[in-house]
Amino acid sequence: MISVIDDQYFYLHNEKIAYLFYVMQNGQLGHLYFGKDLGTLTKFDLKYITKHDSKASGTVKYSKDIPGFTLADRMQEYPTYGTSDYREGAINISRNDEVLYPDFQYKGYEITKGKKRGNYPAAYGDDSENLCITLEDQDHQLQLQLVYTIFDQESSIVRKSILKNIGNKQVHIDNLQSLCLDLPKADYDFLQLSGAWLKERHVKKRPLTQGITKIESLRGASSHQENPFVALVDKNITNNSGEIYASNLIYSGNFIDQVEVDEWDTARLMTGINPATFTWQLDPGATFTTPEAALFYTSHGYNGLMNATHAFVRNHVIASKWQKEKRPIVINNWEATYFDFNEEKLLNLAKQAKELGIEAFVLDDGWFGHRDDDRSSLGNWTVDSKKFPRGLDHFSKQIHKLGMQFGLWFEPEMVSPDTELFNEHPEWVVHHPYSRIGIGRGQYVLDFANPDVVQNIFEQMAKIIASAHVDYLKWDMNRNITEAYSPYLKEINRPQGEFFHRYIAGVYSLYNKLLTSFPNLLIEGCASGGGRFDLGILYYSPQIWPSDDSDACERLDIMSGTMLAYPLSTFSNHVSAVPNDQVKRVTSLHFRHDVADFGPLSYELDLNKLTKEEKEKIKENITWYKENRDLLVNGEFTQLLPFDRSTNTYSWAVNNENRQIVGFYRKLGRPNETLDQFLSLSHINVNSVYQVNDQKISGQVLQNYGLREPYQFNGSNDNVAEVHGDFQSYLYDVTRIKKIS
Repeated sequence: MISVIDDQYFYLHNEKIAYLFYVMQNGQLGHLYFGKDLGTLTKFDLKYITKHDSKASGTVKYSKDIPGFTLADRMQEYPTYGTSDYREGAINISRNDEVLYPDFQYKGYEITKGKKRGNYPAAYGDDSENLCITLEDQDHQLQLQLVYTIFDQESSIVRKSILKNIGNKQVHIDNLQSLCLDLPKADYDFLQLSGAWLKERHVKKRPLTQGITKIESLRGASSHQENPFVALVDKNITNNSGEIYASNLIYSGNFIDQVEVDEWDTARLMTGINPATFTWQLDPGATFTTPEAALFYTSHGYNGLMNATHAFVRNHVIASKWQKEKRPIVINNWEATYFDFNEEKLLNLAKQAKELGIEAFVLDDGWFGHRDDDRSSLGNWTVDSKKFPRGLDHFSKQIHKLGMQFGLWFEPEMVSPDTELFNEHPEWVVHHPYSRIGIGRGQYVLDFANPDVVQNIFEQMAKIIASAHVDYLKWDMNRNITEAYSPYLKEINRPQGEFFHRYIAGVYSLYNKLLTSFPNLLIEGCASGGGRFDLGILYYSPQIWPSDDSDACERLDIMSGTMLAYPLSTFSNHVSAVPNDQVKRVTSLHFRHDVADFGPLSYELDLNKLTKEEKEKIKENITWYKENRDLLVNGEFTQLLPFDRSTNTYSWAVNNENRQIVGFYRKLGRPNETLDQFLSLSHINVNSVYQVNDQKISGQVLQNYGLREPYQFNGSNDNVAEVHGDFQSYLYDVTRIKKIS
């Protein structure tokens, strides 16, 4: 998969993709190609690909020793600003008040096979090959390693950068990106997954133009507003055709994704830690390693992209144990009780849930300290004896006796001002050394850059998890960081610019400590809903609560965006009550089920308020879901209809070799809207016959004619209409039943 030709050309490829770069005449690395596999390359091919017709006449030349050579219009692997290239670079280094312009010259390479799963978020897999290129700057005594990973069957290249100080003078890293990809053209739309609390990861596109197009987070988390996944998509993109280049950062903190288009309409994509809030002191002999980032390529449109991103996340990011184990169907008590509960009320809810077939009871916020609202007790992880007079372990035993798993809510990174922890350790709180300190949601952020803070919270959590035999942990984070300042970094004489990165490393450390002590614990990530839905969290949490908005109608948009980058198995779904608590919308239980059944299924509503008929429908749905759980959680997800912000109809499918379940949704009914419309299915064998709900259809017809959309009531067709009114949904079961001889 990795070939080195003449110690100058480096070629990473498999049957799906190819990535090619080389050592330029100035000793630095030049980029040549990323896209479809090029097969076996000859020296004639390489000479042809390398040929460069400079457009940069009149610009500063790189060196008087290399006549006519300039970096101004060169595609590069890891560029430095200001060295005849005026585009933004991937690295910025300084010493005291001096800006350094490193000249990283090629020194050698190493190829290794396999990549073990470690304690810090990174891609892993035995089916990988890894290329490490070593470069050195002799003037400033710096060593740069660029590390590339390619997997046997994936349409992705994983990259990271490692900088080492090999001299005897301290330097500061002001910018060190995880990857840079230069592309020879810029005729793409920039796709981002953006939004806000309650409407995360909506698909938004804008055309690239000369200058810089970027998204970023400065909040200490990947955020509700942006996501560290971006894509450059063909102007004529469809679900199944068109080129896409995409990147996703395996990181949960402040990030930047940007594309710079120069005067010749070439594009430079970079992603990594956001330099606006980052400085790292690199002492002699020390190294700094960036988070990893994954590059993806497809020529098969959005579905090709999802095939690539989903396979990568399932196989090389999420822990392998969760590829096999069933995700439990959960009842969460939050919207059923909020803070108003006791053991008796909760046990009654759990017993009813068990009768319906629900498999796990998750106790949400309010079980600890004296937490009767969201303004107290965070950081005091001791059981509220008024709510649980016989202890949380007693309640957990009752849940386990029912044959259910027991889950528990924590918000580990936060502290309330009314706690012993806050009063005994004010230096453990993130705050700048001045009188005014901002407080959000009645709570402060703990300084997870400080290992003592992480250890304290771990010990508190571990005691509860062990005593209550917790199976499932919901990890919440309801406040972003303001006045970012670490008393700990001041104490150890490190720059405050290291805080945000050290903070998220502390979060990862706590995850790792918990999973080392409790390896079977399923942790569901949550950050006030979907405020930290990224590959860094998925490394530890196989699923994430995607949004505090559980309204099924809004979830259509959230899921459509999220699925471009993350597999269905990561997307926790809750069927909640109506009117919905977030938007007060009323949708049918049937519609809510048809949306929530795709992915890990849960419920979050007061079962006491449901009718006998509603409970029976829930029981029927759970029975059906269990029969189809593996397909609904782990099947290959494909979009069947175009989607954007103006979409009124949605359709997707989950597939395996012989079966697919298709969901169709319409937000608003429109009278006499269209004649018959058809859904184009993939994964159809034209030489087979399929059972589609209650009728048989040949594979030839399904592939070439399509699956007819459900008949909508148009005012006069009530005898045949399959969907009515607003918020329509319909599921198709398409099963291959025989092969035509």
